[in-house]
Amino acid sequence: MKYLVRDKIFAIGDDYWIEDEHGRHAFLVDGKALRLRDTLELKDPAGRVLVTLRAKMLSLRDAMVIERDGEPLATVRRKRLSLLRNHYRVTMADDSGTELDVSGRILDREFAVEYDGQLLAHISRRWLRMRDTYAVDVVREDADAPLLIAVAVCVIRMAERE
Repeated sequence: MKYLVRDKIFAIGDDYWIEDEHGRHAFLVDGKALRLRDTLELKDPAGRVLVTLRAKMLSLRDAMVIERDGEPLATVRRKRLSLLRNHYRVTMADDSGTELDVSGRILDREFAVEYDGQLLAHISRRWLRMRDTYAVDVVREDADAPLLIAVAVCVIRMAERE
């Protein structure tokens, strides 16, 4: 399933619909203004919060936390040694030690999210003619689409701040 995301949604205080490949509203991004730290909520069409994205405060390295139901779900950080391509690591908060790998040309919106060498999502502008829009193509049906969209948003925000 492909989801269309506009780059301009990242302004705090802005709200924007993410559409599915059929043009239907799939998720609402709610930028929370007047907060001490960078905060976005990804909601379903009924208004229920699916995940919350927060910039991690007082961290040695830039990081963002993805929360579900008020509990940490994952932490996104840039890998220390990545010379040729942008690499980020998503560490799941559960005790499984699961990590997702994000690599590619982040600022060009051409990158992939993988788990254990298997592609979960591909993020690209290549398919689109609309300016300031990119697609998050969730390739596995059993993948957590809100989590993968949140990962893409976090990685892009972090890359743009660097």
